[in-house]
Amino acid sequence: MATLGIHKDFLMEFARLEKPVQKRVHEVFDKFREHRHAGLHLEKLEKARDPRIRTIRITQFMRGVVLAPESGGSFLLLKVMPHDDAIAWAVKHRVTVNSATQGIELRDDVALERATAGVRELAGEGSRRLFANVSEKDLVRLGVDADLLPLVRHLSDEAQLDALAKILPEQQYDVLAGLAAGMEPEEVWREVVLAQLVRAPAAEPRRPGDGSAERAGRPDELSAAMARSQGRIALVSGPDELLDILTRPFDAWRIFLHPSQQKVAYHPSYKGPARVTGGPGTGKTVVALHRALHLARGLPADAPDESILLTTYTRDLATDLRHSLELLIPEPELRARIRVANVDALANQLVREDRGAPLNIVTAQRDISARWARIAERLGVEYTDVFLDQEWRQVVLAQDLRSPEVYLRASRSGRGTPLGPLKRAQVWRAVDAFTRELRESAEWTFLQVCAEATEVLKRRGEDRPYRHVVVDEAQDLHPAQWRLLRALVRPGPDDLFIAGDTHQRIYGNKVSLRSLGIEVTGRSARLRINYRTTREILAWSTALLTGEQVDDMDGGDDSLTGYRSTYQGPPPRLLGSATKSEEIAALVAQIGEWTGSDVAPSEIGIAVRFTQLGKDIAKALERSGLPASLLGSSSKVGDGVRIGTMHRMKGLEFRCVAAAGVSDGVVPLRNAVTAEEVDAQQHREDLLGELSLLFVACTRAREALRVSWHGNPSPFLGRIRV
Repeated sequence: MATLGIHKDFLMEFARLEKPVQKRVHEVFDKFREHRHAGLHLEKLEKARDPRIRTIRITQFMRGVVLAPESGGSFLLLKVMPHDDAIAWAVKHRVTVNSATQGIELRDDVALERATAGVRELAGEGSRRLFANVSEKDLVRLGVDADLLPLVRHLSDEAQLDALAKILPEQQYDVLAGLAAGMEPEEVWREVVLAQLVRAPAAEPRRPGDGSAERAGRPDELSAAMARSQGRIALVSGPDELLDILTRPFDAWRIFLHPSQQKVAYHPSYKGPARVTGGPGTGKTVVALHRALHLARGLPADAPDESILLTTYTRDLATDLRHSLELLIPEPELRARIRVANVDALANQLVREDRGAPLNIVTAQRDISARWARIAERLGVEYTDVFLDQEWRQVVLAQDLRSPEVYLRASRSGRGTPLGPLKRAQVWRAVDAFTRELRESAEWTFLQVCAEATEVLKRRGEDRPYRHVVVDEAQDLHPAQWRLLRALVRPGPDDLFIAGDTHQRIYGNKVSLRSLGIEVTGRSARLRINYRTTREILAWSTALLTGEQVDDMDGGDDSLTGYRSTYQGPPPRLLGSATKSEEIAALVAQIGEWTGSDVAPSEIGIAVRFTQLGKDIAKALERSGLPASLLGSSSKVGDGVRIGTMHRMKGLEFRCVAAAGVSDGVVPLRNAVTAEEVDAQQHREDLLGELSLLFVACTRAREALRVSWHGNPSPFLGRIRV
């Protein structure tokens, strides 16, 4: 049986092909599995840079481009394009094996030759050199080809390097981008090169110049090189697997591991809690899913079902994780070993079962704020309902303080308004009254339920519900929720696996993992390559957070240094309108353009700051004949354009995204930001939260981003200089 590799670029492009072409692609390449490809007329090309690259007829107007060795049963599907485009692409490209990673790489030889000549011409004597401080020995050791060294040595800045991203062999671009971002050669070796050797047969890297590139055509070499490239190539060994990938190409890519992710997800065993961080689109959720699979496979045969917990912040995100887990693990028996539930739902279940009765949980923030306001007025407390609620959540509940004496001695780090002993006593009177009222009315908040669930588990002693806990979107969890997670699993090897990015913190919950007994030092990994968003969208979105200091949940600062994308596309479009109706009309026209360009409505997301604007947009789309679905509504989400608040967009991704209503007074939303005179520190934290919210919404886009407003634009948009 033949082995067919599908290059990632094709996998991403397949969904955009017309349905009859998609069907024909499947029919043609299904024949490879039984070596019936002999009758498929793999045509050689005149003047091809790589004689092993052939073309194959798909339809009258479309051709596939295939790497087809003279002998052996391994083939690599590279492209499906219109006839003339396929021929032009095929004659210019060559497939080689990277000297350091031993993985397949594509190179546009014609474009590289032109680029080398052009960069040499631009480079003047004595001008700055981007890689002047990197030795040739290090460049070659990291897999940069000797014939590319003249080009690399003449680059003067990162802009030139980025301009070459589409034509440089991808693994070599990753190495150069890491060096350009300030990483040391050894750091690039560990994070870029070694990460791609995790699955390598005969895993030791080859020495440069040993002829590995020239031997890429040998049957064993091509098969092994494709196996070593599973961050870029999907291997297909049967018709069912091919059908599954081609039926759901975006879903397949969503659970597909890249080399840097593979190393983290399939680490044999961590001695304690482990963590993976990285910006949007770097694949943290994919890593968490694969880590859950790895742990499930390692369970003893007698382990009960749901021995592993895969958890996250909200119910919507848990639903998305459950769907992805079904894609990743088709076997029901193996999937049954993993339970997917959001933290609050799990806490609710534990307390409900302990008490033998359902809980009455107060979920509306306006009801909580109204209660604080009534208590403050009744007791004559001088602080606002907003200040009291934040003090309760961020100090009292965060540190699990249960008496006025403990509160008087507690640290209030991160709170901007100082409180002396008398004022703390005043605040505690309000806290005591608030919790007493809830108790008397048999009401709970979610954080109280989490705290009580932790006590329930403590009373059980050494009996813990799970053997392993995997946490996604960790940055948004409150310390009370972290104490529950710590109590769910006995400390030891592979107890907690944590995925998150503090640049995407949108709920204002700050935490020190170390203070909660979760020590990840020496077991943390950072992902730096964005596999979702184009370079242009990423640069624009990242500029929103330029200059902001963001913590790393472990006592240090986090950074987006070295964070980069592997894709290119058009820059984001920004458009202002005089009125809301004009903004919505222009947005509807844009959606029409996208759908007219073969983008399915369900592949388009519209992010808004508040629900009513989303409803107005949905009505306008439906009047124009475009289907729309409101995320989070009681109605079932259909195949329409997805519309949701920026909070609802968390964890989702779309081919095209429109951030609408990004107007002054709306982003940031006035009532979501603490007044500076109430608490200056909290005011800054709230602004950062709103900024992160816009950052999250914009980085949901894969190919196209549109940002619009009516009236005056958000002041956040004035921060961007790209």
